[in-house]
Amino acid sequence: MKVFMLGWEFPPFISGGLGTACHGLTKAMSMQGTEITFVLPLGNQAECNYMKILCAEGFLNLNEFKNVRFKTVGSFLKPYSSLERIGLPKDTLNKALKLRGSLCQPNYGKDIFEEVAKYAERTLEIASLEDFDIIHAHDWMTFPAATAIAQESGRPLLVHIHSTEFDRSGERVNQAIYDIERQGMHKATKVIAVSNYTKNIVVNRYSVPADKIEVVYNGVEDVQSSQVKLAGREKVVLYLGRITFQKGPDYFVAAAKKVLEKMNNVKFIMAGDGDMTHRMINYAAYLGIGHKIFFTGFLQGTYVDRVYRMADLYVMPSVSEPFGIAALEAMKNKVPVLVSKQSGIAEVGRNILKVDFWDVDQIANKIIAVLKHPPLRTVLTENGFAEAGRFSWGKSASRINEIYRQVLACV
Repeated sequence: MKVFMLGWEFPPFISGGLGTACHGLTKAMSMQGTEITFVLPLGNQAECNYMKILCAEGFLNLNEFKNVRFKTVGSFLKPYSSLERIGLPKDTLNKALKLRGSLCQPNYGKDIFEEVAKYAERTLEIASLEDFDIIHAHDWMTFPAATAIAQESGRPLLVHIHSTEFDRSGERVNQAIYDIERQGMHKATKVIAVSNYTKNIVVNRYSVPADKIEVVYNGVEDVQSSQVKLAGREKVVLYLGRITFQKGPDYFVAAAKKVLEKMNNVKFIMAGDGDMTHRMINYAAYLGIGHKIFFTGFLQGTYVDRVYRMADLYVMPSVSEPFGIAALEAMKNKVPVLVSKQSGIAEVGRNILKVDFWDVDQIANKIIAVLKHPPLRTVLTENGFAEAGRFSWGKSASRINEIYRQVLACV
């Protein structure tokens, strides 16, 4: 089976869970014999150098990716890259992006729609020279390219929903992005959602028939955890993710204040970056707890492993979280987990604590309970670690390959 796959980020250059998911899925699918041509934007010069290396030897174990070919196009697709208000240029859209309008939200980089159009146009050229059975597109920025390729090639299209505009922006959705997402979902043969939580959004907000949507949960890589907890040290509560509206960082800081009113031997780490970073630094200072919250900036690679191993509890207070790979990673690293009920992982995780994202009092109470009661922490740690073992990229890849076969059997 030959797959033409479209994505916009891949490790080590990632901004969130999408790159992690694309890496895990393509590696597992390659190991299962699926042939993939993966088209990515070049990005900045460092990414350009990376992709040139990637196509030869470089960062990846080629034995794990032996059935994957990476191709790059000269487009700078980088969401969440600035706070500038951006417009949708009327004179830059081509046949692959038949939309007009304007943008007024700060979640996306300048001229992102122009780059989406460039990516679509050039990816269409690549596709015309490739042999493939099915098209698989990850998230909205690849949908214009994917729908154009499907139309010209006659091949079936699967769109993979890792996040929606309602997750990223709440009720103040960017109408042009919503339109792209909706058009891609409706033109696709099948829609893959990363959780039933996301499936419900796709059904209720985008009017996609439920029987057109398949749920495929994300997986997690195996890790070698070597936690060493020093007696008498301060407890560490970890937030790891983009510091944006979607992830609920303000609820984490507010809960930290309440915890510190009852426990003084606690430190809080906010690992990540985003458009709310400076606001959260100022918020912590305003609450008088700036000395107790450490902002690390964006972490990746071994630094992520280290920060997990420091943690006594991982907290994911997301306002809307399609899945929550970081929670699985924490569980694999033998860290107890507290997540918002507004997440995909909450629907399948049994050995995690759950709370409404807005309930700061309950977030604080559950943090205190884990830190003060070692038996609770031990049960969550051991059972969570065992439960995380049920989620593998191999299982996710097998399910996607099954969906491919079902779709192709009906063509």
